Parts: sequence; C-alpha cells; structure tokens
Amino acid sequence: MIVKKVIPCGYCKGVVNAINLAKKTRQDNPDENIYILGMLVHNSYVSKQLNELGIITLDDSNKSKDELLDEINDGIVIFTAHGISDRIKNKVIEKGLKYVDASCIDVLKTQNIIKQYLNNGYDVIYFGKHNHPEADAVISISDKIHLIENKDDLLSLKIDNNKIFMTNQTTMSYLQLNDLIQLAKSIYPDIVLEKEICDATSKRQQAISELKDCDLLYVVGDLKSNNSNKLIEIAKNNGIGKAYLIQDYHEIKKEDLKDINNIYVSAGASTPPNLIDEVIDYLRSNFS
Repeated sequence: MIVKKVIPCGYCKGVVNAINLAKKTRQDNPDENIYILGMLVHNSYVSKQLNELGIITLDDSNKSKDELLDEINDGIVIFTAHGISDRIKNKVIEKGLKYVDASCIDVLKTQNIIKQYLNNGYDVIYFGKHNHPEADAVISISDKIHLIENKDDLLSLKIDNNKIFMTNQTTMSYLQLNDLIQLAKSIYPDIVLEKEICDATSKRQQAISELKDCDLLYVVGDLKSNNSNKLIEIAKNNGIGKAYLIQDYHEIKKEDLKDINNIYVSAGASTPPNLIDEVIDYLRSNFS
C-alpha cells in the first residue's frame, strides 16, 4: 500500500494570519478577557489550542452572533477569519469593547467588490452556504443580495433589476460555480460575473481533481469546514469512489483499507499540519 500526500493541502495564509493574530492578542493582553465570536477557523483542534491560552470561543448553533455578543461585557472580541458584518462591528464599539479583526483578506476583498456594485445600483446574486459565517456576513450588507446554494435557488429568483452582479463565497466548489455561471448567463444575458473562490481553495480543489490512480482519499478536516467538505465533493466528481472526511487518524476504519493500493491524504485549509502528519504516519506505520 502506497500513501501519498496531496500538495497543496492544510493551512492557508488566511488561517495562519487569524491564528497568529489571536495568539498575539493574548501575548499583548495577558490579563484581559478575550473572546472569539464564533470559531476562529473551522477546526475544533484549533479552538481547543486557543482555549488553552485562555481565549474563549463563543460558538452555539442555536444562537446568532448578536446573542453571543450579548454575553460579553468586557475584554476583547476577536472577529473570525470568515468576516463580520458592519452591524456587529458597530455593536461591539457601542458596548465599549475592544476588537481584533482576523478576517481573511480574500473575504474582505469579496465584500468590498459587492459593496461597490451595490453602490452602483446592482442586485447581487451570491453563491454561498446557508448559515455559514462568511455568507451571513455578506447577506447582512443589503437586502439586495440574494443567496443561492444550487440551480434550483437560482431558477427561483425574481429580481426586478436590469443590473445584476454575481459572485461567490470564497470556499465553494469551482465546478459547481462554473455550472451556476452558465445557467445565470442564460437567464440574465447582461449579468456581470466575478469568480471569488480564493487561490488557496482553488489550488487545493484542482489538486484533487487531477489525482490519478487514487483508490482512496482521506481529507483531514473539521465537519464544519466548508472547504474540506468541498474537497470531498470534488473527489467524488473526479470518480474517486472512496473519499472520506476525517478529523484525525482515530477515525480511520480498517475495513475501508481492504484491497486498497494507493491512498492519498489531503486536508482542509484550517487543518493543523500535525493532524495531517499523524494520519500519514499512522497509515504508513500500520498498513504500508
């Protein structure tokens, strides 16, 4: 059995920047209460490491960011890598709290492009994931932003505006985006389009789509990680029948490795390098 690592995989620049900012915030403010409004990046191991530094992650699927913010009365609030709405940022200021913005520069770039088109009278079609923090931050900007997840959502839109702009969440599937763009062009011939899948996401997806002789693929990543889940989608679209999302090597099932010759290991952009190495070492030590 041969185990190979897919290149590139793991941490992207936005994740590294967010983690470094959080650690520096603790270093510079040793006696302050520090909170993260949501998961800094979508990986529970990262959240655990930050918690060990006394940085508290406030994350509850049953509560909005507004409600989470209501629980903070002092200290420093860190905004996650996925971006934050202006309304939440203003609420933090009104409460007299300090904040650190760990938003990825690619996410901010997309937000700024959207705002420019809104200011020029456009409606915006935004391809993203419902209830994902990056998408939530974008759709909070204006009621002229229409969130879609699939072709059915696109077909059901009723936009009474000749000026339409379409873009996307930075961690979506480039294959699905291309299909949606073609459909959007057929419905709105004058639509303005701009692909905003970030470079790290597109390179990781492309690497998966180009895999040959792959009998099984493990993507190491958190269940909440959209970019990790998209790597699994890309793999299955590429004809890889056995493609599994695992959080660490403990989730590897021996029965899945029966009659397997070539294993590839990839990882989401928020996956710590040591988790990837542990998966590869476990496979090589026990099954090669």
